[in-house]
Amino acid sequence: MAPGVWSEYGERAPVWPGRLEPLGATWGEEATNFAVRAPRATRAWVCLVDDDGVETRHELTEHTLGTWHGALPGVAPGTRYGFRVDGPWDPAAGARFNPAKLLLDPFARSISGELLLDDAVHAHDVDRPDQRSELDSAGRVPLSVVVGPDDFDWGGERPKRQRWRDTVIYELHVKGMTALHDRVPEHLRGTYAGLATPAVIDYLLDLGITAVELLPVHHHVSEPGVAARGLVNYWGYNSIGYFAPHAAYSSCGDRGGQVTEFKQMVRAFHAAGIEVYLDVVYNHTAEAGPDGPALSFRGLDDRGFYRRPAPAPTPPAMAAGAPAPEPVDHYWDATGCGNTVDTDDPFALRVILDSLRYWADEMHVDGFRFDLLSALSRTDRAIDLHSRFMTAVAQDPVLRGVKLIAEPWDATMDGYVVGRCPPPWVEWNDQYRDTIRDYWRGAAGIRDVATRLAGSSDLYADDGRSPYASVNFVTAHDGFTVRDLVTYDRKHNEGNGEGNRDGTDNNRSDNHGVEGETDDADVVARRRRAAANLMATLCLSNGVPMLTMGDERGRTQRGNNNAYCQDNEVSWVDWSADDAWLSVYDVTKAALRLRREHPALRQRHWFEGRPTIAGGPKDLAWLHPEGREMTTDDWHDESLATLGMFVLGTPLRSPGPRGEQQSDRSFVLYFHAGSDPVDLVLPENGWARSGEVVVSTDPEVQVGRAVQDGRVLSLSGPCVVVLRETDAG
Repeated sequence: MAPGVWSEYGERAPVWPGRLEPLGATWGEEATNFAVRAPRATRAWVCLVDDDGVETRHELTEHTLGTWHGALPGVAPGTRYGFRVDGPWDPAAGARFNPAKLLLDPFARSISGELLLDDAVHAHDVDRPDQRSELDSAGRVPLSVVVGPDDFDWGGERPKRQRWRDTVIYELHVKGMTALHDRVPEHLRGTYAGLATPAVIDYLLDLGITAVELLPVHHHVSEPGVAARGLVNYWGYNSIGYFAPHAAYSSCGDRGGQVTEFKQMVRAFHAAGIEVYLDVVYNHTAEAGPDGPALSFRGLDDRGFYRRPAPAPTPPAMAAGAPAPEPVDHYWDATGCGNTVDTDDPFALRVILDSLRYWADEMHVDGFRFDLLSALSRTDRAIDLHSRFMTAVAQDPVLRGVKLIAEPWDATMDGYVVGRCPPPWVEWNDQYRDTIRDYWRGAAGIRDVATRLAGSSDLYADDGRSPYASVNFVTAHDGFTVRDLVTYDRKHNEGNGEGNRDGTDNNRSDNHGVEGETDDADVVARRRRAAANLMATLCLSNGVPMLTMGDERGRTQRGNNNAYCQDNEVSWVDWSADDAWLSVYDVTKAALRLRREHPALRQRHWFEGRPTIAGGPKDLAWLHPEGREMTTDDWHDESLATLGMFVLGTPLRSPGPRGEQQSDRSFVLYFHAGSDPVDLVLPENGWARSGEVVVSTDPEVQVGRAVQDGRVLSLSGPCVVVLRETDAG
């Protein structure tokens, strides 16, 4: 038989019957049990691969309730393996069984090796897609790894379970955070261990971060089209191993060491009081559309795992006896990535739920941000926020205790469900992002801004949720960084190799008169001030703030707003960046410290615009620059670019942990987006006789400056200024 061509004949050894549960590879001192679900297959093999790439195939003869299983004595932890399965070849019916393809175990805890760009990784013949490929994929696909018993010492560590209103999220990339960090040992840069170093953890604590949200760490591979351009999928939204930490982020190899290293990282974050959330991509897999590679699920149960379109009605011609058209295999794609995982299928749903429980129970992860949640929340392709998936998560005794964050949309027109996810879900609020961006570039009215500052009650109050249901952000991994928001009007994605056609054109940005970086000192100063305004607004808005890695220190992607394939300095944090941008860091840190120290600025209850006690001041009042409360006409004044927000400190509407009445300082927050200076009359409404400036992005208004009610405070241009009560009078 020619090299690279499949033959079922090879070294084979007796296999014990084993057991059908648990799925995956379960090591034991006597034997390792292998179990893989492939209910429509007719034969199955577990294939062990040694360090020289020599494969030994063992046929699994036990088939129980759709699961093939068997046990092999003498298999040690660290052994690489894969599955081969045979069965009918009928792509139109969702049957793509091909024993020439070495498949990953869907339940593998560790994955080793790379996906190579080769015709052999496809189940079909690339020149004749209706024909089964005879090329053997061994040596071109990653392999599963047997992991030993879980004897990791957590040292009595327990999840922090911090309240949402006390949470500040920092979205980061495992590699990008430390790849250029001069205080992280070189051999640890870009790894889980690198993230766990004091250089990173102390930085996050100093900034005021309470939770890190890691871009995908499930094992992932690059799309063939991306690899063909000499690039990689840097972000990681192309998962193929839902139980395995991505091996490339490990400093100690890919034979199971990545599992221990990930746990060590979580333990270090928890010891510092920082929670760990994972950005998870269960809505699609790296196998893409029908022309994509066969790496795991496609070869095991293609029909069950991926959604298909609704059956087409029978054409009249067929009823009259005309020949039926040739069937064509299509996936129903709500993700824009070629396939959509079918959560109506019991096994697909089990894979997701078992994965989530594994990361929460065994890896001690505190929460999950679900990429394209709408794609998962469908029943027979229609959006259903009480679908099997949503119901199962809500009822699960493990998952209902972790943080659940929705990206409440997908790639379809009907997938946008912002404000509709049921408790206990919280949501990425893109309406907050768009409104705040527009306001600071002079394109949003103050009515919308006030709604977002106060927690987006239009989205979340009607179903009994609290302001923390809104995860507020002005940037995320997808799009411009904050520095690029104030530096570029247009995307500059040429380096992605897609002709600058990828990425959004709806950036809502302002380059301040010059496209790109410049040496013009005035332009640079205005940009830094604008960036500080965005960050201060984010940190002081009601809801849960989410910062994007490096925004607080001027990280730039050079105008690339879709840097998913830029595993280089374009995406990594430059820790030697221009120190002048650290003024933005100082403002961000000060705003987060103020938020942390004052419960008035992170309240659980909605503001009501009325007194908390009889005869007292309102809990929230919106102030006109003239020092009076806003009127109906003021809210419709499109020329008004300045807004004051009075927040009452004593008493607060929310009780303390023992039911006690809480007291705090009162605040006035001023947001001025106009390009011209403005004189503010400080209110004489009994909130305080005197105060002090505690946050300021205006260089003419210094922190620590005393202010008096009824006096004038002059602002020199666009800025955020926060006044704190010093005398309750």
